[in-house]
Amino acid sequence: MPHITLDYSANLEERLDMQALCNHLRAEAALIDVFPMPGLRVRAIRCEHFSIADGDPKHGFIDISVRLRAGRSDAVKQEAAQRLFQAAKAFLTPVLSTSSLALSLEMRDIDPNLSPKTGTIRDHLGTV
Repeated sequence: MPHITLDYSANLEERLDMQALCNHLRAEAALIDVFPMPGLRVRAIRCEHFSIADGDPKHGFIDISVRLRAGRSDAVKQEAAQRLFQAAKAFLTPVLSTSSLALSLEMRDIDPNLSPKTGTIRDHLGTV
């Protein structure tokens, strides 16, 4: 873990490279000690239909959701949330300075008893 999901307004694709933002957030998350690298997942989901504030179609949004297995202290989660938010904000500075964009991040725990997992990614790391 964690799973990092970006919901974003479709009108942002002409203003920024969403794949580069995903890579940027994955790289920052990999530097956070409590996030095991093999468990990192970053994905972006384009929202075709949206209405923001006064309804002007120029407004955009990116809502970042970070889900991680429960067990980390609030202080650790707060620091990780701030690091990821600051990384996103830094990447998005050109867009934030030139257009209407709402940026948000929420981190929440996943109950390990209600979320079974399996995978073979660790078996294939470094074999690219």
